[in-house]
Amino acid sequence: MSGYRILIADDHPLFRNALKHALTDRFDDLHIDEAGSLQDVNETLGEDDNYDLILLDLKMPGVKGFSGLMYLRAQYPALPVVIVSANEDVGVIRSSLDFGASGFIPKSAGADRIRSAISDVMKGDIWVPPELDLSAPVDSEHAQLAAKLSTLTPQQVRVLMMLSEGLLNKQIAYELSVSEATVKAHVSAILQKLDVDSRTQAVIVANKIDGGQWNPDPDETDTPNT
Repeated sequence: MSGYRILIADDHPLFRNALKHALTDRFDDLHIDEAGSLQDVNETLGEDDNYDLILLDLKMPGVKGFSGLMYLRAQYPALPVVIVSANEDVGVIRSSLDFGASGFIPKSAGADRIRSAISDVMKGDIWVPPELDLSAPVDSEHAQLAAKLSTLTPQQVRVLMMLSEGLLNKQIAYELSVSEATVKAHVSAILQKLDVDSRTQAVIVANKIDGGQWNPDPDETDTPNT
């Protein structure tokens, strides 16, 4: 495997460096860039999205659960994303695939397995640890929630992420460089697509799908509609 461009998105510099060395020690002519937050990923891809693969952690600044994966798959549908995470729960791995990941590599994997996994993905395969059993029946509620979240546009995913952080409409508008009216329109669309009545309920839906522990203050965010 040579001549490929890979973006490693993880907020731990030591792990990024270890992963980079694991790849460059074996593969020739491999170009690797690094990002420590979703904002860094956005800025990098905004300048040049001609990458062959993104290696994405599920926990880093700007990312809540599968929100980063959802955003990248919606914004850059032709760009493969592989999750590299310390969370090896079967449900998390299955959800990663449900949201469009091209594979899931546990951070506990050795260098040889990581290289083999990425080689398989670059050949067009979907890679998960072969010893894991993903054949168990899928939880119907989980599947329905995943389907609803998958209908969100890239910008709506970003707004939902910011709602999860407790940001107000004016703060979201500032972060996205749009008007408050635009943010309200996005929030309304999110509530409609998720079939909920309030911002808090929308965040609860997102938390259910990623196992998040965020608990909003109902006095600040449990408002009807927008």
